[in-house]
Amino acid sequence: MKNNIYIILLSSFLLLACANKNSSKNDLPADASTSATQVLPPVETKAKVSDQNPAFEGQTRISGARTKTAYSHKIITDQLTKPWSVKSLPDGRLLITEKEGVLRIIANDGKVSKEIIGLPKVNDAGQGGLLDICVDPDFNQNRMLYWSYAEHTGKGNLTAVAKGKLSNDELKIENAITVYRAFPAYDGTLHYGSRIVFDGDGNLYVSTGERSDIETRPQAQWLNSALGKIVRITKDGKPAADNPFVNNRKAFPEIYTYGHRNVQGLAIHPVTGDLWETEMGPKGGDELNLIRKGKNYGWPTITYGIEYSGKTIGNNISKKEGMKQPIYYWDPVISPSGITFYSKGEIKEWENNLFIACLSGNHIARLIIENNKVVGEERLLAQEKERFRDITQGIDGALYAVTDSGKLYKIFKK
Repeated sequence: MKNNIYIILLSSFLLLACANKNSSKNDLPADASTSATQVLPPVETKAKVSDQNPAFEGQTRISGARTKTAYSHKIITDQLTKPWSVKSLPDGRLLITEKEGVLRIIANDGKVSKEIIGLPKVNDAGQGGLLDICVDPDFNQNRMLYWSYAEHTGKGNLTAVAKGKLSNDELKIENAITVYRAFPAYDGTLHYGSRIVFDGDGNLYVSTGERSDIETRPQAQWLNSALGKIVRITKDGKPAADNPFVNNRKAFPEIYTYGHRNVQGLAIHPVTGDLWETEMGPKGGDELNLIRKGKNYGWPTITYGIEYSGKTIGNNISKKEGMKQPIYYWDPVISPSGITFYSKGEIKEWENNLFIACLSGNHIARLIIENNKVVGEERLLAQEKERFRDITQGIDGALYAVTDSGKLYKIFKK
C-alpha cells in the first residue's frame, strides 16, 4: 500500500513539473525566443519608491532577456571630456560633442581630432552646454550639421538649436546660425532636454525640458510655452507646416507634443517610422513613450514617480483621461539618456531592438519591442559601472556609446 502511494505521489510530481516546464515555454513573449531560452526574472530587483501601480500588464518590470549571440566591447578612446552626443558621419567616423562647447571627430582608429571651432558660445553651467548633434541627410552634398545647446540670454537660459557647414578641412564650422530658441528663457541650469533627430520629411524633432523647478513645471502643460515639449521645425527653425497646433492662435505653432519632463532620448523606428522617446522622471517614473502628434504626455499632472524629498507630486495620480500612458516605465530610475534602434547589424536577434544609454543605471538597456509593447529587457555593460550618456549605431553596424567619464565604447559581434 505504501509503495502504491509513493508511486502515485511521484507520478503527480513529475506531471506537475512537466506542466510547469511547458507553461514557461508557452508564456514566453512573442519574440523572446530570439533572445532567451526561458522566461527570466525582471532585471530590476530593487524595491519601488512610488506606491503607483502600472496601468496595464507589462508596463514595468517585464521578463528579462539574454543575448545568445557572442558579442564583445572595447574602448575606442578614453580621451574625451564630458561627451554628450555621438553620431556617425557618412564615412563611418564619429562626431562627438563635449559639454563644455567642443566638437570633435573620432577616426576609426580612435584618433581624436582637434577642437572644431566656429560654434556659438554655450552656457555649460549645471546640465547645460553643447548638447546633441545630428547630420543632415544630404551631408555629402551640403556638409550641414545641426546641434542643440544651452544659451544664456539677458532673461536667463534656454535650449537653442543652431546649424552650420563643416568646412572641407574639418577645422571649423562655417556660417553658424541659431535657428530656434525654446522660449521662455529661465534663470536656471537644469532640464534642457535637447535631443534632435530628423523625421522622414526633412524636418527636425527637438526635445526640451521643463527646466525642473516648481515654478516652471506647470509650463509643460501650457501650449504657449516651449518648455517640456517635443517641437517639430524645418531646417530653418520654422514650425513644420502640418504641426498639430499651427492654427491655434493661443499655442506655439512649433509644438508637436507636450506634457514632458526632461526628454534626453529620441529615435525613429527603422521599420514603422514612428518617433520614440525616453524621458527622465523624478524619483521613480522614468518613461519610454511612443510619440503621437498633438498628444499630452501628462507631466506634471500624472507620474509614476515622487519628489526627491519623498513627498508626492501634485494629486499623486498616474492616470488621467486625455493623457497618454508611457509604453514602459522604470521605478527606481535608470536615468535614460540617448537612445538608438538597432537595424541591419550582424547580431540578428537585436534587429529593431531599442538601446538606451543609462546614467544612474550604469548600463546600456536593451528593450525588445513587439506590437508597440516591451516584451523583454536586458542590461549590457553593467560591469563597466559607467554613466552612459548617448548611444548610436555606426555605419559599420556596431553600437557606439559615450560615457560621462570620457570614454567611447564599441559594442560588436565577436
